[in-house]
This record gives sequence, structure tokens and C-alpha cells, in this order.
Amino acid sequence: MRKSFKPLFTCVAATLLLAGATRAQTAVPADAKTTMSPEARAKSDQETDKKAGEWVTSLALNDAKKEAAVKDLIATHLKTIRDWNNDHPYTTVPAGINPATGNPLTTLDRQVIAISAMPKSIHENLMTGLRQNLNEQQVEAILDKYTIGKVAFTLNGYKAIVPNLTEPEEKVLVDNLKKAREQAIDYKNMTQISAIFEIYKTKNEQYLNTHGRNWHDMFKAYTDAVKAKKAAAKAAEAQKTAQ
Repeated sequence: MRKSFKPLFTCVAATLLLAGATRAQTAVPADAKTTMSPEARAKSDQETDKKAGEWVTSLALNDAKKEAAVKDLIATHLKTIRDWNNDHPYTTVPAGINPATGNPLTTLDRQVIAISAMPKSIHENLMTGLRQNLNEQQVEAILDKYTIGKVAFTLNGYKAIVPNLTEPEEKVLVDNLKKAREQAIDYKNMTQISAIFEIYKTKNEQYLNTHGRNWHDMFKAYTDAVKAKKAAAKAAEAQKTAQ
């Protein structure tokens, strides 16, 4: 877990930046796009179909019709995300500053903005289709596959850092992480996915700070304890070796 979770932009900033991204997308230089050869596309499609099949198999649906439908939904979404990334590189978003911080937009900022301008129907088609064929637990399992279990991993980090985490606190943290997870499925790689989670980690940090906790102090206490434990283990090993 990182010491601080810095948001990419506020809601107002996001609105302004997305407007710029939309205008920029009307004239994308041909050489800025990633063009796949027929062979590369065929190979990518094959790998995507295989991944979608593995995810569906892990659900053990025992229903060939549902399995085929869910596999097609997932594969279609993954291919659509890939193609949107290829056709809308970060260069479609003008270089400038983040209005929330005054810092220059990073390449990652611009990638996130470009991808977030994707039609909402792409996300809605996947989620609606999944919920028509799966129960909520199975839907969550698919989202976890896409985000390599970041909800559980991050929650375990909070449990290690926040002393005596209460049930209401945990619910808020988990709800935010689940929002991050669903939003993140529209992004192509783990760098982009992690950027989405950072936004919601910031929300969680702010929530804790405004509800009687001090994130900075808790994180420092946690890291100090980890360092002390490592130092003690190292000292014990040195003493054992010396004997």
C-alpha cells in the first residue's frame, strides 16, 4: 500500500479534460494510431478468446449455452477495449495541466482521459449481459479476473494498516474498491487499471481522515512496525550465524 493516493483529477477537472479529449478525437493523426496487421489481429483475437474461455471455465457453470454467451460477452469487451486503445492513443488528448493540481498532465493522465471518453454503451453491454447470465457472485468473480484480485488485495492492506477496522468502515472501503473494479474493466493494462484504483484509494483515505482516523499516522505506524520486524529478524539471523 502506498503512503498517499493522489487523485488524477476532480470531477470538474475531468469534465473539462474530457471535453478537450472529445474535440481532439475528431482529427486523430493516422500515424498516432496503433495499426495491427491481419496476422497480429488474428493472434490477439485467439489469445483473447482463450482468456475469456478460461475465465468462464473457472465459474463451473455446467451450462453450455450460458458458457458460450458469457465467453462471447467477455471476448467482445476485451477486443473492443483493445481496439479503442489502439485508435485513441494518449496523443488524442492535448498536453496541458491538471486543473486540480496545476501539474502537467502525464502520459498516463492523458491515456485515462482518452479511454474514459469511450461510449458508455460498451461498458453497459458487458455488465447487462453478465448479469443476465450470472448471479452477482459470479459477476464479481469475472471482474476480479480482469483486475487480478485487486479488491481483496487492497482490502487486506487496509486491514493491516488500520487498527481495529470497524464493520461500517470496511463497508465504505469495499464499496469504493468495487466501484474502482467495475470502472477499471474498461481499461487495457494494469498500469491504467491501477490508476483507476488510485482514484478510489484516495476517496478511502479521505473517508478515514474525516471519520476519526489519521491515514498518515496509521501508515507510518504500519511501516515502522514492518521495518522493526525485518530488523529483528535480520539481527536474530546474524546472531544465529555467529553462534
